[in-house]
Amino acid sequence: MFQQKKHLYFILFLLVFCTSCQNKQWEIAQFSTSKIAIDSTTEAGANQDYVAFLQVFKEQLAEKMNVVIGQSTQRMSVSRPESLLSNFAADVLRTEAISRLNTHIDIGIVNVGGLRTYILQGDITIGNIYEVMPFENELVILWLKGDKLGELFESIASVGGEGVSGIRMGIENGKAVNPTINGKALDLEKTYIIATSDFLAEGNDKLTQLAEYEKMEITGIKIRDIYIEYIENEAAKGNKINSQLDGRIYEIK
Repeated sequence: MFQQKKHLYFILFLLVFCTSCQNKQWEIAQFSTSKIAIDSTTEAGANQDYVAFLQVFKEQLAEKMNVVIGQSTQRMSVSRPESLLSNFAADVLRTEAISRLNTHIDIGIVNVGGLRTYILQGDITIGNIYEVMPFENELVILWLKGDKLGELFESIASVGGEGVSGIRMGIENGKAVNPTINGKALDLEKTYIIATSDFLAEGNDKLTQLAEYEKMEITGIKIRDIYIEYIENEAAKGNKINSQLDGRIYEIK
């Protein structure tokens, strides 16, 4: 009797196991979509308990974001081939990398698409910098051979320009013309040192050559923090933030 029961249990186990292992085919029988506006019109239907709960955090965040850290002498926006904001961003990234890491840096590169808004003339708040740079990108240092740098110049020219420091080049019919690095002609055999973001170091935003580096140093420093601290330090010296167009990237027509 015991052997019969044991045999029966084993058969039941096999049936359950085999049934559970079968691939189940699911099909969508019906679906629908609707548009939900996330604006002031949704406030009437908001759960007031949650509104009250979040209000404390909202006020704390606003208090931090509204802190004035410096002043700008002018409105700085972003455009191609060069702009006040992209020039400022690339210059600060490069100079601060040199200062913080105590090393030589040939070039600074930021992507225009990573600068999401503008800085108005007057007070600059922490919130302004978060709006300009909402991403958690970090500073990295790349060592890139001259031949790859030449290809990178072509990629920059093909999109009409990016934020650069230490570079001067023309763009004619989407091609790089007479590129120089700190006043010197491009040396295809030399290895250049570049300060940029971890995002671009992966070859994103069509700057694929940056991912073909010889060496990379990860600093762990948030790029947004670099700008905040730079502006604070300039304010402490009594300086306002300023930028200028200097023809570092120019269109040839």
